[in-house]
Amino acid sequence: MSRLDSMLRRLAAQRDGLNWAAGQVSGLEGEVLDLGLGNGRTYDHLREILPGRRIRVIDRVLQCHPSCTPPAADFLEGEAEPMLRQLADSGVRVALAHYDFGSGIKNNDVAEAARLSPWLAAVMQPGGLVVSGQPLVGLAQIAGPDTIAPDRYLFYRA
Repeated sequence: MSRLDSMLRRLAAQRDGLNWAAGQVSGLEGEVLDLGLGNGRTYDHLREILPGRRIRVIDRVLQCHPSCTPPAADFLEGEAEPMLRQLADSGVRVALAHYDFGSGIKNNDVAEAARLSPWLAAVMQPGGLVVSGQPLVGLAQIAGPDTIAPDRYLFYRA
């Protein structure tokens, strides 16, 4: 599969997974957390499918498209672990999280996801969902929508 085809498959899975997860948490209290802002496409989609929910974003640097810039109070700039600790210490509860950190080097990305998993679990509302491009530990993996190959995107319930 070409890298272009792989990217298209990943983006379609991401969109379908987020749409599915938004429906699953519709009655659950809590915020939304986007880990990895990048260009802001996912953040923009989350605003559209979850109107009225507070969406916090964690990333090392703000470099998204201007139309996708989160409010200053909702953008946590820096390394994820201290940002997740800060959220947990302040009592933030997350109904839906999207984990999209990665460098493209699989071993490094898997190790980082494993390291951050306990901190992500600490902010999750019981019953909340995590949609992830990387395997996480300490959360119960569940089946996502049938339209997504099991290894393409991963789904977890807190």
